[in-house]
Amino acid sequence: MSSTIPDPVLATADALALDPVTAESSTEAARQIPMSWLYLATLVLGLGAWWLAAARSANSLVPTPPQVAVGAWELIRDGTLLSNSMASLGRVLSGFVLGVVLAIPAGFLMGWYRLARGLVEPWVQFMRTVPPLALIPLVIVILGIGEDAKVFVIFLASFLSCVLATYQGVRNVDSTLVNAARVLGAKDMTIFWRVVVPASLPFLFVGMRVALGSAWATLVASELIAAPTGLGRMMQVATQFLQTDRIVVGIITIGLLGFVMDRLLLFAERRLTAWQEVRA
Repeated sequence: MSSTIPDPVLATADALALDPVTAESSTEAARQIPMSWLYLATLVLGLGAWWLAAARSANSLVPTPPQVAVGAWELIRDGTLLSNSMASLGRVLSGFVLGVVLAIPAGFLMGWYRLARGLVEPWVQFMRTVPPLALIPLVIVILGIGEDAKVFVIFLASFLSCVLATYQGVRNVDSTLVNAARVLGAKDMTIFWRVVVPASLPFLFVGMRVALGSAWATLVASELIAAPTGLGRMMQVATQFLQTDRIVVGIITIGLLGFVMDRLLLFAERRLTAWQEVRA
């Protein structure tokens, strides 16, 4: 007569399934872990995986974290990283701000007025399917190779990402709120400013965050338009000399700048939309 030893993993899963209180307490315990510790843990794991992959790679051009750190220090010491970062940051901010400033009113008009939606939405949907990078040859012919061309490409990517989110935010406003305001005697403009705009803020910030990502994603390609400075230009020069450590430094710098800007937008969103309930 044989006895069967239960699998510990299955036993634990069965215990949690049969005991919802235990499962809930486990979930609550996971939520108590500070987010900063999770960020630190994933950073350490990511660096470890990168170091291991680079050490085991047969390609000697794959840089390790210490090699990238040395390359970053050299770029910081001679001022190359700072000057290129400021140039790229200026282009991203110019294109992003211009794109958002125009996308927000365009999205509100498309969502609120049927006439505006019929006139503008087809063009927005058409341009959205055309990658901004595909327009670079035409942009060079029309705007030249100066700063205007670089900022325009970033602006276009930001505008198309933000305008659709804003439009969708207006369209998703609960009709019950609008009808209740009308019953109370509110005019269209009052409903728009007091009901539609606040209810659309979460969508608006999502659009801004997506637009920010699109701006940084388009940056390197825009700086291929004969840019004298910038992180994209720095990476392009490093590619010609097979300086892979400097290429990784450029990638990390773009990621860090984008991450910081995204956190700032997230902070503003939490302050301005504190009324909405979100999961922890």
